[in-house]
Order: sequence, then C-alpha cells, then structure tokens
Amino acid sequence: MSPLTLLLFPGALWAGYAAGAHLWGLGSIRRGPRRARRLALTFDDGPDPVNTPKVLALLRDAGVRATFFLVGERAARARELVREMVARGHEVGNHTWSHRNLWTCGPRRTEREISRAHELLGELTGRQPRFFRPPWGMVNLAVFPTLRRLQTPCVLWSVQPEGLRPVAPREMAARVIRRARPGDIVDLHDAEGVRGAPTRLLEALPPMLEGLGAAGYACVPLAELLSDA
Repeated sequence: MSPLTLLLFPGALWAGYAAGAHLWGLGSIRRGPRRARRLALTFDDGPDPVNTPKVLALLRDAGVRATFFLVGERAARARELVREMVARGHEVGNHTWSHRNLWTCGPRRTEREISRAHELLGELTGRQPRFFRPPWGMVNLAVFPTLRRLQTPCVLWSVQPEGLRPVAPREMAARVIRRARPGDIVDLHDAEGVRGAPTRLLEALPPMLEGLGAAGYACVPLAELLSDA
C-alpha cells in the first residue's frame, strides 16, 4: 500500500462512517402529511432553566403544544422542568446526552449518547421518548442500529429559520410564516446552541405564533402531526 493510500484510508473510513451515514438517513422523518393545515413546532438544546419556562408561558398563552428535544445532561439538572413540560401537554424527544457532534463519536460513544438520554427521559416522563433528533442533524452509521433497537425514529425538520448564523427575531418569525406548508416540522432553539438563540427566539415566538394562527395553521406535537402518516 502506497504512503498516499495510507494517508487517504482513514479519511475514507471516516467519510463512510459519518458523512456516508446520511445516505442511510434518507429514511429520517423531515415532515408530516400534507392533508391538514397543521405543523409541529420543535425546540432543541434545552431544557434551559431561564429561557425554557418563558417559552412554555408563551406557548400556554397561545394555546399551543409543541415537542422539545432535550439534552440528557441538561434534563438531569432540571428534572421538575421536564415534568412540567409533560404536564402541560408537550412532548419530549431525545437530543443525545451531551449534545456532542455525532460525526466525532465512535460506535460505543454514539450508543451511550443516545441510550443514556433515552433512559433518563423515560424515567422523568414515565414513557420512553418517541423521537430522536441528532445535534445539527449529523448522524453516523452507529445511530440507526441504536434507534432501531429503541424503536425510535430519527426526526429532522423541513423549516429552520436560524441555523449556525444568528438571525434577527423579526426575520426568524417572517421566515417561518413565509415558508410554512401543511405538515412542516419547524426547528427552533430554546437553549444556547448558537450564541443568543434563546433570547432571539423569545422575541420571535409571539409574532410567529400569531402569524401562523392568522394563516390558519394549528401547531401540534410531532406524534399528533405524524399520526395521519
């Protein structure tokens, strides 16, 4: 084997394990059925002890139920907040234990990231999480065997108003309202992933909810959105 091949071989293995896994991930859920004028608001990276309660209050005032993809180690520090989410009719999903990029995790670490959060959230809520979302939507080849064992599908999104770059609150709300279609899964962030994301979300959420309501959309948890699939 030539020196160049030796250098390229680890990179090829990584590409197949990480980037190549996204071909397997084509079966991930990205949207719900289009038959009804409803969509799901999903919130990643929490629970945040300061900002998540404010999000819950805004959703309560608007009569909206949502899905929160929680980071296990954060949920472990805010157990009562997780229970409050469920008591208010919201849905809890698995967002790994530590929010580590799964492209950098080997099979054993990947299984532990998913299973440890799965177990804790099941303990806190009284039922196992029905859905999993990988941080930043990044998967590897160890993700899908673990999810099959847990009988938990991978859920991504069809609308994301703010990614890795900050977006002004007014524009965030406008993007969701403008792009919304029946069956959409909207990806929002109620805790720090992008710096300052929760603060922008709190400002964007009221006009977003108002605009979606004016457009005739009902916002429902993922399980309800997907129940017609």
